[in-house]
Amino acid sequence: MRKNLLLEYSKELACEIAELCKNYRIDSNSSYQIKKSSSSVFANISEAQYPQSLADMLSKFEIARKECMETESWLELIFSSGSIDESIFKKYRNLCGRIRRMLTSSCITMENKLNKN
Repeated sequence: MRKNLLLEYSKELACEIAELCKNYRIDSNSSYQIKKSSSSVFANISEAQYPQSLADMLSKFEIARKECMETESWLELIFSSGSIDESIFKKYRNLCGRIRRMLTSSCITMENKLNKN
């Protein structure tokens, strides 16, 4: 059985952002905010694994998608401040983009199913 890639990628993002904040000089507010948003991506995708309904799952995925965008915004701010180099920035921005695209595709599928009912 194949693992849930979305859950796996979101866990990777949350863990690696936490590690990033430990290893680089990132101001405390930015560190707190990016750890909060990246862990929220993982938490909402995790919660969506056992939804009360398709609408509940869609809601969790939409929240995760917004939190993923917030994580990308914090990454951009941290990069612009000179706290991380371009290769680190691109690595995590690309991971966020992959997660966001998967969430968007899943949301479209769920919205289509909900609209048929």
